[in-house]
Amino acid sequence: MFDWEAAWHAALYGPGGFFARGEKPSSHFRTSPLVGPELATGLLELLSRVDAALGFPPVVDFVDVGAGGGELAFAVRSMASGSLGERLRVTAVEVGPFVELPGVRWTTSVPSCVGLLVGHEWLDAIPCPVVRGPSSDPWISRWWPSLEDGSRAEVGAPRDAAWAAAVASVRGAALAIDYGHLVSSRHFSLTGYRDGRQVPVVFDGSCDITAHVALDACAAAAGGDFVLVSQRDALAALGVTAEVSGSGWDWLESASRAGRIAELRSPAGLGAFGWLLHGRGVAVSDLLPALPPWRPNPASFRAD
Repeated sequence: MFDWEAAWHAALYGPGGFFARGEKPSSHFRTSPLVGPELATGLLELLSRVDAALGFPPVVDFVDVGAGGGELAFAVRSMASGSLGERLRVTAVEVGPFVELPGVRWTTSVPSCVGLLVGHEWLDAIPCPVVRGPSSDPWISRWWPSLEDGSRAEVGAPRDAAWAAAVASVRGAALAIDYGHLVSSRHFSLTGYRDGRQVPVVFDGSCDITAHVALDACAAAAGGDFVLVSQRDALAALGVTAEVSGSGWDWLESASRAGRIAELRSPAGLGAFGWLLHGRGVAVSDLLPALPPWRPNPASFRAD
């Protein structure tokens, strides 16, 4: 029987694997940190709320798990100022070769931290077993009960375990940002990306291999105080909104910023990403106001 999880892991993280050899997401697909500084702006606001809820500790962490080229970690480090900037420690977690960036520490494993841990499109790159229905797998029975005979499904248990461990390492808050699905909308989604295009899955290390995340299962695995909301709503709640105003260069700059924010908050694109936020020693209600629950975008699913 073909071992999907082992093949997936070897293709990404084994000798010569896609990420192990140093391929960066920015070379193969567009992610929110590449749009502009606005995601970092929103996360800095979230970090400042975590900092306040923790009572302004002497050192406050921002941990970027699955950091890729370090774009998000570096943006947060560069934009932080005042007391928060003076106390801020930024750590990027990545398995591939590190990129030297001022003020950013690199490591290959998730550290314990006091502050905010962010897994931005990290969970989707954790390999999973793949089964074909009918399946007696316990995770499938609980989280994919609609699996039809002959249809495939990704077993999200490894993602659940990874997220639960990451959340447990934090005092403050942990945030997973990813595309995904719920138990009411499961769909097989394993696919590849190379050079900015979606491609068939091959396990030779030549492409990124990814699949939607069962964010509801991850939430339950980590437990505690959490919310699952959309990127569109979360960014607005963190003050990442814009209007075009002014004249001349001011107008051009405000229009450019408004365009970037519109891309980050588009309900048909990046705005449909799920934000799974867990509080650890702080109340989630101190970090975000009540927001509508996240609903996945069916248009992001591919055919089985």
